[in-house]
Amino acid sequence: MEPEIIPIYHASLILDWGKIIYVDPAWDIDLYKDKPTPDLVLITDIHFDHLNVNVLKNLKGEFLIIAPKAVYNELSDDLKQKTKILNNFEETNFKDFKILALPMYNLTPERLEFHPKGRGNGYLIEKENFRVYIAGDTEDIPEMRNLKNIDIAFLSMNLPWTMSVEQAASAVLEFKPKKVYPYHYRGEKGFSDINKFKELVEKENKDIEVILVNWYE
Repeated sequence: MEPEIIPIYHASLILDWGKIIYVDPAWDIDLYKDKPTPDLVLITDIHFDHLNVNVLKNLKGEFLIIAPKAVYNELSDDLKQKTKILNNFEETNFKDFKILALPMYNLTPERLEFHPKGRGNGYLIEKENFRVYIAGDTEDIPEMRNLKNIDIAFLSMNLPWTMSVEQAASAVLEFKPKKVYPYHYRGEKGFSDINKFKELVEKENKDIEVILVNWYE
């Protein structure tokens, strides 16, 4: 069963997949006031656009948080009690889901300080052999390029912090997800050209569906 994708803002999204999975709920609690209650919350990194302790404290319902150690260290004591630490290449199960933490980091020398290897997580979420990849803040790293059998991928592309649309397209053409959503695409000089990303991908491989959504309404 394919999840329903609910875009929220920038890097924040919800997967309605039998259970409700929040990814990087941040910014403002009002963004989530009319959304379904989470069962699981995945957090990728410590930056403000991925982690907001006040938002987490005000989310309704009983939910598990999965996060890397660096994020866990930033949480309040009450949130730590509902958090499972998952670092790169570690795996856990939640209900019918398998969650694998994958690396997310910068490769380009002048960007290394933004996302050092080992601090944050991308996530591979699998249910009944359907696989969703959430890249997090990363460049086109080997761990991404080597992925197989991805049904839906979410890729960030905003300079100078992650990667260019050309890097993202090159990676997608290598690991060949069935569907890909550009997200997290507002950069230092405005929005990245996600239409160009779509053009680059579909020119080389029409079997990959690039889905463009406005994450910044």
